[in-house]
Amino acid sequence: MLDAVLLARIQFAFTITFHILFPAFTIGLASWLAMLEFLWLRTGKDAYLSLYRFWLKIFAVSFGLGVVSGIVMSFQFGTNWSAFSEAAGNVIGPLLGYEVMTAFFLEATFLGVMLFGADRVGKGLHFFSTCMVAFGTLLSAFWILSANSWMQTPAGFRLEDGIYYPENWFEIIFNPSFPYRFAHMVAAAFLSTCFIIAGVAATHLLEGRFPRRAGATLRLAVIFASIVVPLQIVIGDLHGLNTQEHQPVKVAAMEGNWESRTNAPLLLFAIPDEEGETNRFELGIPGLASLILQHDVGGRIAGLNDFPPDERPPVAWVFWCFRLMVGLGVIMLFAAWAGLVQMWRGRLEQTRWLLRLFRYAAPAGLIALLAGWFTTEIGRQPWLIYGLMRTAEGVSPVPGSSVGTSLLLFLLVYVGVFGAGTYYVLRLIRTGPLEVPPTDRGAATPVRPLSVPDEPIEETA
Repeated sequence: MLDAVLLARIQFAFTITFHILFPAFTIGLASWLAMLEFLWLRTGKDAYLSLYRFWLKIFAVSFGLGVVSGIVMSFQFGTNWSAFSEAAGNVIGPLLGYEVMTAFFLEATFLGVMLFGADRVGKGLHFFSTCMVAFGTLLSAFWILSANSWMQTPAGFRLEDGIYYPENWFEIIFNPSFPYRFAHMVAAAFLSTCFIIAGVAATHLLEGRFPRRAGATLRLAVIFASIVVPLQIVIGDLHGLNTQEHQPVKVAAMEGNWESRTNAPLLLFAIPDEEGETNRFELGIPGLASLILQHDVGGRIAGLNDFPPDERPPVAWVFWCFRLMVGLGVIMLFAAWAGLVQMWRGRLEQTRWLLRLFRYAAPAGLIALLAGWFTTEIGRQPWLIYGLMRTAEGVSPVPGSSVGTSLLLFLLVYVGVFGAGTYYVLRLIRTGPLEVPPTDRGAATPVRPLSVPDEPIEETA
């Protein structure tokens, strides 16, 4: 028989995996567009306007795909998770409603001006519209992360007859894990976009196309990444400490730690054996886990055996997703700092091995972001509202066959729709930025491809 709970979880995981890619990309891309337009207004150099229009097309497609995939997710609360919606709707419903009434309406108001108003409104108003869209993407992340964080660390409510009633909206919105999760997610979105931009620029440089614009783009991306990657590591450490305080079993699964112990090692490799409650082929650094989580080599770390088996998450998934996220973070840190060194030496655009690294690392941020989400959401199991409602208690009373059928249909439709959208975005990236003639600085549509090589960015004004 088909397990309705498992299939509902798989369906939500499948749809959110598709959905999160596009909002995360557009969060970073909107801010990137605002910076490019600011640089154009500040310097008057049309190279920045050319880059702005190039990435604006990609933003428009990605934003549309994000909206479509988000609508599907909201329907699942009623179709697959009606018991959860009935119990927690008084809290989750308003938070999602605030996201629509503030962030989505703000984006919808200024998006049209941003996309089609370049030759219809003044430069100042158009730049203001770009900034408002960028702010709207951050505001949307604020409300979504608040709702999700409340499910991780619920606060500010009372529970009566299985129904959650809000009592303190400040505590609900700014629940204990929200500040860390919001900062971690926004930084991850920025880095995901940054490495895609760097990868596109590196690819153009390797192919000898648009060398001046690609070089300027890569330099901006390297400077940003070299600052934000270390900052993200610090935020991640603070987030981990917060998780250890409120969800110690999740941290135990992340570390693959079965027994409570001091001088706990940081495992670089292991194969968790949940039936035997042990790890096979352990390879670790003694004391490093205690140092990271307790800031003391002799600090005590809780083990999975401190918790009942039915309250532990799937250990192998959490263990390996966490290591995938951290491993990709190390690669991004190396690429960013190596790029900074080569840029200081004046050889960034000529270092082909580094350009290849940036090209192949283009999706690293998005993959790390997904790995982090899997770590967070799988690590919360078996709880839907942590410590209060189990996942099995929140599903709709529908047969597994119905959920399986809808999952199959989602799979077919998503592959078609989002496959086509992704293909179109890749075509836009392949085309590259287009030249802006001096007489067409306010037009909405670029005229012709840039020559190869293109003019120096210093001479484009």
